[in-house]
Amino acid sequence: MNDKIMIVNVGIGNVGAVANMLKHIGANCFLSDQPSDLHLCTKVILPGVGAFDAGMNALNNTGFSDALKKASLNDGFSLLGICLGMHLLLDSSEEGTLPGLGLIKGSVRRFSLSDDRIKVPHMGWSYVDFLDELSPFNTQLDPRFYFTHSYHAECEDEASVVGMTQYGYRFPSIIKNKNIFGMQFHPEKSHSYGMSVLRNFNDL
Repeated sequence: MNDKIMIVNVGIGNVGAVANMLKHIGANCFLSDQPSDLHLCTKVILPGVGAFDAGMNALNNTGFSDALKKASLNDGFSLLGICLGMHLLLDSSEEGTLPGLGLIKGSVRRFSLSDDRIKVPHMGWSYVDFLDELSPFNTQLDPRFYFTHSYHAECEDEASVVGMTQYGYRFPSIIKNKNIFGMQFHPEKSHSYGMSVLRNFNDL
């Protein structure tokens, strides 16, 4: 199914790179800073870089918080959060004080590493261990993706964790709740591997 994808454009993510990658794979996408445009699409990507509270303030102030929560209840609607966008899907974060969207039960924690040789933030290429072979994001290829983050998700329900990555310890790198998905890595910076997962999202 190749439906239209809306990329949330409220100043918290690298929307240009995401749009370019989607166009490269032939996806029908558009940028919007208006929650009222949600009726034009069946899929939404929420990119994000920066701090948790800044991201939530941007969504709250533009009306996207309530609009995304409401849209997520619709059959046939899918939402993908990338990096900070993934964190915003959760209930809360150690990085801030504002509540998250609460679309996936869990919280965001800063890396706590016992080995001083392993530096925070986690930056560079790492593997994703897919826990669900039938996941739409399982590329069946060498699953390497580009990461840059100091915080990671902790899900209340183990069934919400689709993929895990090792950096000092194993942390969730792909999460889900029904039609809501989050990726800790940046598919738009992950070359052919990122193209593959975005193509799979487009084909949901």
